[in-house]
Amino acid sequence: MNKKVLVVGIVVLLVLAVYLVDRGTRGAAKPAFRPPASASGSPVENSSAPDVAFKDLNGRNVPLLDFRGKVVLVNFWATWCGPCRFEIPSLIEFQQRYADRGFVVLGVATDDEGKSVVEPYITNERFDVAGQKVAINYPILLGNEDVADKFGGIIGIPTTFLISRDGKIVKQIIGLVDHDKLETDIKSLL
Repeated sequence: MNKKVLVVGIVVLLVLAVYLVDRGTRGAAKPAFRPPASASGSPVENSSAPDVAFKDLNGRNVPLLDFRGKVVLVNFWATWCGPCRFEIPSLIEFQQRYADRGFVVLGVATDDEGKSVVEPYITNERFDVAGQKVAINYPILLGNEDVADKFGGIIGIPTTFLISRDGKIVKQIIGLVDHDKLETDIKSLL
């Protein structure tokens, strides 16, 4: 009996310790993204989207400016990133629902190996969306350090930017997207 009480007590203390350490470090954690400042020093939100050109999987330049007039969701991700893979079904769903209203998701793959790992992933992976296995239905582009620097030096993924029709960054999301909140934000811009 005493051994059981001792074991239960130790487990309770360990759970409590983990909870307190987690709670104590949440506020002290460094952000996964260093927000760029506009000329006025304001945060990234409400600043102009950077003048940047991505490369598609065929090596062609894809300037972000080509999407002016659309609501654009730029999502920095990688094939090896679990949270990135977790949010892909939401991005597929948004692309399905809102493309005909002037919305586009741009998936910017940040894998160091580039096309050699991204292309097979895109070709072979299927994601559960509304009970069906579907492929990624939005443009996949290749990112690099120069591209990331133009967005302020992305050091954690996923990192997502929502850009209005007039080319202003209206939201930056560090980490997983909240599907319902992001959908509300998208609809407000359409």
